[in-house]
Amino acid sequence: MDILVVGGGGREHAIIKKLKESPEAGRIYAAPGNGGISADAVCVGIKATDIEGMVAFSKEKKIGFVVVAPDDPLVLGMVDALNAVGIPAFGPTGAAAAIEGSKVFSKNLMKKYRIPTASYETFDDPAQAVAYLKARNKYPTVIKADGLALGKGVVIPENEADAVAAIHSMMEEGQFGESGRRVVIEEFLQGIEVSVLTFTDGKTVVPMVSSMDHKRAHDNDEGLNTGGMGTIAPHPMFTAEMQARCMKEIFLPTIEAMKQEDREFRGCLYFGLMLCADGPKVIEYNCRFGDPETQVVLPLLDGDLLEIMQAVADGRLSEVKIGTKPGAAACVIIASGGYPVSYQKGFEIHGLDAEGQAPGVTVYHAGTTLADGVYRNNGGRVLGVTAVGKSLRDALSTAYQAVGQIGFVGSFYRRDIGQKVL
Repeated sequence: MDILVVGGGGREHAIIKKLKESPEAGRIYAAPGNGGISADAVCVGIKATDIEGMVAFSKEKKIGFVVVAPDDPLVLGMVDALNAVGIPAFGPTGAAAAIEGSKVFSKNLMKKYRIPTASYETFDDPAQAVAYLKARNKYPTVIKADGLALGKGVVIPENEADAVAAIHSMMEEGQFGESGRRVVIEEFLQGIEVSVLTFTDGKTVVPMVSSMDHKRAHDNDEGLNTGGMGTIAPHPMFTAEMQARCMKEIFLPTIEAMKQEDREFRGCLYFGLMLCADGPKVIEYNCRFGDPETQVVLPLLDGDLLEIMQAVADGRLSEVKIGTKPGAAACVIIASGGYPVSYQKGFEIHGLDAEGQAPGVTVYHAGTTLADGVYRNNGGRVLGVTAVGKSLRDALSTAYQAVGQIGFVGSFYRRDIGQKVL
């Protein structure tokens, strides 16, 4: 069966590499893909949000299955459009994708169905938001843009001046466009942060291995929030007992809540959790695989990803065998100098072979181009270098050995991925 994967980042590269393992996988297309993905799939120059273009291409090539990986096309209803013409696809409908597409929707959902989360208020008037901040006067606090913002729509001000500046930037200056015209202000949760990606067909929920993201740009969790600078899996603090508790208090109640709202969720539902002193709480939902969590979760997935995704789309997930391989995985992101603000593109990347890989690791390409046999940086996050080992220490050691051999002008990476739990 020929497959189309929508998207062009490290997450999509990881999905494509895992799909290639399936005996049922035929030719794999990526739209738009990137330089590194071109070694594993046929890249097609269609923008990820071009719904009409994706539908037309899928019909023309008689695509048997489409994986819609990024948040934007999901929120815009790409799965709905594909299903409307009889093309099966993995991912939630536009109505269900609102669980990520609107922070206000997701917070209100949790309040209505008593799913544990941080206390919050929502605002569409900047003056009222500022008045609330001044009256509450508790820092740090968390301010979130309502809509999608490339994983960067969250700020955690340490004082009133920074909080007021963030409101002004989001709501009045349009830092995140329409996504920031409404905001959620919520309490700052203390605890251990965990990412859990799950497969769900709207009835059954199957968690994948837990992971730990590193959002800040620089070592010791300093610098600006990014889309993620590295991940490890499994998360050592996320025990079997805690997973069972989350299943009962968070995972299943969320799926049931979406069904009650007539927004049945089928796809990958990502739970961003905080393990607090008084129990686990939801920080955020994502309506798709996380990036770069996918780059450590899928290498440890024991199962046929295509078969699993088809079962999700068909509503028969309970029939499929899904397991976790032993060992641990670590991913270190190599980014362009200046990320996540401004950065230069087009520098030649050293240390990769003709396939865009390096010995002993898997290099997932997030932002690269390939021309005349030369890979160049073409984004903020450029490469995700992933290693699997018997232990987390082994995986990190192997990943960092490879990272030390790869680079380009201005490139940087965090040197402390996973250190806080070793």
